[in-house]
Formats: sequence, structure tokens, C-alpha cells
Amino acid sequence: MNAIEKYEFDRLGYIIIPNILTDAEVTKLSAAIDAAEEDALAQVDRPPDKISAYGLQYRHNADKGYFVSGRREEGNTLVIEEFFNLDPAFDVLVDHAPTMAYIRQIVKERPTINNSEIRIRYPGNQTGSHMGGPVSWKHQYAYTPRGIDCMMVRMVYFTHDVGRDQGEFCVVPATHKSNMPSPYEGSDPDKEPGMIGLPVKAGDAILFTENLRHGGLTNRSRQTRKTLHVGYGPFWMKSQNHSTMDEEPYILPRTFARFTEEQRLLFRSHQSLLADSAGDD
Repeated sequence: MNAIEKYEFDRLGYIIIPNILTDAEVTKLSAAIDAAEEDALAQVDRPPDKISAYGLQYRHNADKGYFVSGRREEGNTLVIEEFFNLDPAFDVLVDHAPTMAYIRQIVKERPTINNSEIRIRYPGNQTGSHMGGPVSWKHQYAYTPRGIDCMMVRMVYFTHDVGRDQGEFCVVPATHKSNMPSPYEGSDPDKEPGMIGLPVKAGDAILFTENLRHGGLTNRSRQTRKTLHVGYGPFWMKSQNHSTMDEEPYILPRTFARFTEEQRLLFRSHQSLLADSAGDD
């Protein structure tokens, strides 16, 4: 993160990072997302295995280790959580060097991955406005003598272009520093004053603090918008996926076996490390 990026992230609460993924990574990840979508769609008509605290219904594919909510239809979203279990193609995002160069500068304690989503937004879909202003301790943004000091941050990777009216990720800039919640009624990002869409190209990513007010503008095109979300925070924060909220990250043993020790540490909270140490005694 150079001086301009750091200034803009602090000022606005987000930055767009061009070409953080190589062309080869984009091609590989795009194919893996498409395959994951088809696999997950075979699960969505089953009775739910889990209902989140927010009322979202999840189907769990125990063999492949992911949770899915939503369905493929006009105006809906398909969300696949814990996608690292699903395909080794996604391993490129574990300890991804260009990403970690940003994360280690803004998460001051040892960072770990606490969120992993494939988010597939079909035509007509929007994501309601949320966050901004006073938020829970999990999402807070601070600037301290150590510099930018974030709790939850998220990197959203794009494997295809997203332009005007294609369901752009949207933000109300600088609301991560607001002392008041949004006074506007409803959560329609298309109508909220100050909300702006962020067009991107394949290979780009958007890095933002979860304290920032954000959402997704209505996808008025016939293009299905597909993104990969990876969330980070301090090592003591457990899973922030809705399907496994505040549990240990749901990583299958065979997935963990693929990782290096440094990669494994990205999924290890203080509690899990203590448990390992106790097991060695």
C-alpha cells in the first residue's frame, strides 16, 4: 500500500486496486466460480440444514465443505460460503502476496481469514445498504499512533468487468468516520443520497473497511455478476460467514492438508492454537 493508497483508504474507507489478479488467475478463478455455481444449485431445493441469526437458510454440502443460500432466479443472489473447501483453484487467494501486502498494513494484529464467499448476483438483484457510522466492535475503523488499525476488512475480487447498471459494488464514501447512523429510511442503495457505484475491470479488487456504508446497486443488465469475497481481521476473531458465525473457520482436513504452515496460520485463531498446544502435551 503506497502513500496515495493509504491516504485514500483512510479518507474514503475503500480503494480500487487495478490488476491485483493476473490474467491466468482470472481465467482459473472464473472457471472455478462457474463450476461452484452449478454444484451449489443442485443443493438449493433441499430443506435447509442451518438458519443463520439473520434468518438466511443454508444448505450444507458436507462432502465438499461449503454452505449455500439463495437460488438462481431473477432478482436473487446465490451465496456460497467456505469456498476454499470446494476447489483447489481457490488456493491462490490463500496468502496471496499482493493481497497480504495490503492487509498486513491495515490489520495491526496477526491477520486471519474470517470470511469467504462466492457472491453471484442475477439480473434484477440488488444488495441493500448497510453499515456506516457507529457499528459493532467487530467492524470498527481506527487511526492510532500505529496508523490505520482495522477490525474487519474485505477484499472483493472481480473476474469480469462490472460497469454501469451491472450491479456495481457501491459505497457512501467516508461514512466509516461518521459519528451518526444513516438517517435515510430504507436500504435501497439506488435511492440513498451519497451512494456511488464503483465500476471495475476483470482482475481488479476493491478493498474496504466493513465500517463503511456499502451495498450493491441494482443489476439492470442481463449479465450475472460474480465476485469472490475474502474477509480479514485480527487473529482472535472467529468466522464471520453467516453460516458459521463466531465458530472456528470451517476448513476440511483435506483442504488444510494442501496448505503450507503460513497458509494454515491464516485460518488459526488464538483458541485453536491453544487447543493444538494442549493436544501436544
